[in-house]
Amino acid sequence: MGTDTHERIIIIGSGPAAHTAAVYAARAELSPLLFEGFMAGGVAAGGQLTTTTEVENYPGFPEGIQGPELMDRMRAQSLHHGTRIKTETVAKVELGSRPFRIHAPSGTYTTDALVISTGATAKRMHLPGEERLWQKGISACAVCDGALPIFRNAPLVVIGGGDSACEEASYLTKFGSSVTMLVRRDELRASKAMQKRVLNNEKIRVLWNTEATEVSGEDKLQYVHVKNNHSGEEQKIEAAGLFYAIGHTPNTAFLEGQLETDETGYLLTMPDSTATALPGVFAAGDVKDKVWRQAVTAAGMGCMAALEAERFLAEQE
Repeated sequence: MGTDTHERIIIIGSGPAAHTAAVYAARAELSPLLFEGFMAGGVAAGGQLTTTTEVENYPGFPEGIQGPELMDRMRAQSLHHGTRIKTETVAKVELGSRPFRIHAPSGTYTTDALVISTGATAKRMHLPGEERLWQKGISACAVCDGALPIFRNAPLVVIGGGDSACEEASYLTKFGSSVTMLVRRDELRASKAMQKRVLNNEKIRVLWNTEATEVSGEDKLQYVHVKNNHSGEEQKIEAAGLFYAIGHTPNTAFLEGQLETDETGYLLTMPDSTATALPGVFAAGDVKDKVWRQAVTAAGMGCMAALEAERFLAEQE
């Protein structure tokens, strides 16, 4: 390996946050280098949007757009403005001294500023039948997919018992004929207000102490097989949609604890900022956002990160 390549700014990630940061950094003539990963976290470059079909809530696309196409366009825009992209997964980073060191398969890179936008991966249960029926009635994002025609006036199932599960179940009542929540305990973990919203909605029924064991259907989801973990009783529920709401895992393992996170692994930043506690390191998108998790909010944070990094670099000079 030759000498380290020095960069003014490196961006790690491949979703809306990473590419928006890249577009802003490139237009500020910082000549960004972006590591988009190679099947990092088991997801293709482009992030979670590559696992979503129809995106109807991203501004500027009145007819909607397919998730992978939206990410292809963002990537093309990054390249158009002069971003250099490497399709490799960063193995580790060293943030203890400046410049920061980034280790990748093609070598070691040093950088004055770093934007981390590695996203989060929705947790799935990988039930028997799930791989075959994924995106054919099975989703990990009700807000992204709930309004699709296949779910309208059809019975839907949500797995989870926290705030986001309650939120998703309530949201899905606008579209489905009924929503069944599978909760593996005998109570919801959600806040009192959220619990009330679910338990008072006649379109939602909760199956307590219940876990999914399998999914089945011909070319799309038709049944969710469940088991009561107290009585052992099994049944199959008719369903056109199954939505996972069992949380996300932020993709921060490669940082090896060098940046501060909350108890679930999301990166912490200063209020109203993408700056981490370490000057010169910025975090944007779902790697730091466990509340909104939308393409448009991630893109907004990518813009903030690039502008904050540009300001940081100017002050260094």
